[in-house]
Amino acid sequence: MTITQEFGRYADTFAQSALSDDVVHHAKRAVVDWYASLFPGFETTPVQRLMAVLAEDLGHGSAQLATGPWAPPRTAALIHGAAAHAAEVDDSFRDAMYHPGAATIASALASAQSAQANGLDFLRAIVLGYEVSTRIGVTLGRPHYTYWHSTGTVGTFGAAASAGALYKLDGDAFAHALATAATFAAALQQAFRMDSMSKPLHAGRAAEGGLLAALAARQGMTGSLDVLEGEAGLGKAMSNGPDWSATTATLGEVFNICRLTFKNHIGCGHTFAAVDGALALQQQLGVKAEDIVELDIGTYRPALDIACYDRPVTDNEARFSLRYMVACALNHGSVRLSAYTPERLADPVTRGLMARMKVSVDPAIDAAFPGRRAARIVMRTRDGRMGEYFQPDRRGDPELPLSDDDLGDKLRELASPVIGESKANTLLARIWSLESAKDLRGLTIQR
Repeated sequence: MTITQEFGRYADTFAQSALSDDVVHHAKRAVVDWYASLFPGFETTPVQRLMAVLAEDLGHGSAQLATGPWAPPRTAALIHGAAAHAAEVDDSFRDAMYHPGAATIASALASAQSAQANGLDFLRAIVLGYEVSTRIGVTLGRPHYTYWHSTGTVGTFGAAASAGALYKLDGDAFAHALATAATFAAALQQAFRMDSMSKPLHAGRAAEGGLLAALAARQGMTGSLDVLEGEAGLGKAMSNGPDWSATTATLGEVFNICRLTFKNHIGCGHTFAAVDGALALQQQLGVKAEDIVELDIGTYRPALDIACYDRPVTDNEARFSLRYMVACALNHGSVRLSAYTPERLADPVTRGLMARMKVSVDPAIDAAFPGRRAARIVMRTRDGRMGEYFQPDRRGDPELPLSDDDLGDKLRELASPVIGESKANTLLARIWSLESAKDLRGLTIQR
């Protein structure tokens, strides 16, 4: 039996099994965070331009954008997937180096609307999408992440699995949906090593591609079932020929959706351990940003490779600048949407501190990646003091989780400027009661 067939067999079993209250609750947490990420994403330039490109698709179809317009399911999945990733505040599954929510939930919502599914079926599909895709991401591992953006590659499987559940594919068709999704999977990290607008499209295309694969399988279209482990398959082509034997081992026993990371800052998550550690050490020493004469940061290699901009000019570059995010946090106390205004980007205190910062790979911290995301901070002050702090995890990781209230506050903070505080509160209440909702009409907000 191939890996896609093993997933198909599990999908058949999953469709007949009850979900625990805990798993359902964690699925709702993921949906809250997805909407918190979605609305600021709609305001970004890449998503606005994408919607202009797709304008002729809007105003008709069986799916509905969160902001009101109707669209064909594939179009809705594409736009929502891109929007949920565009503001850099979406969830992640640490061990797979992957943001599962953007594509998985975008596909699930479009499929659920077109299939007229209820709230519990929507949540069940999300759980299945997370469980299938995160295990594929873990197997592909760090060698895959060297060149490929997992949110665009692995995300295609999350989208296919969630759509497959909502379109009620049997195990054979589900396996073929995953097989077809595998040959759609693509997204290069080089796309965001320069200032560009391509990165959100990775998640959008993953959502669209996975949904298309499920629709194709529903019509009887077949895929190469050994496409993951085959000699010319995904594992060989896009990783180091990994061992797939344990990929499905814990399905139904361990639910990865219960071990998500939710972002507590706005920007590249690889910077967050350094931001958290620097803020903690600043509080210990009781100093202002301008009183720090030297700041040394040791962390893992991908944090330097991806959050790589030493002198960011644009807001997008700043979101991927370890130096900027740490310096901005120390200067202003946090890294929120306001961190990326032209005034904040040009702040002389922040820029001065960036110039006094050294960043390097800490071998011990790098060896623990991706299972742990840590940073070591050394701070020297103008009055001659020195402090050192080790941040073993990021706030928002499973070891330091955000509470339900934290996630609700995040949605209100990020959605209210777009849809208003009252509608944000109404949406939040609807999400927390999704398991009893007869339909998904409450998840659409008219602006």
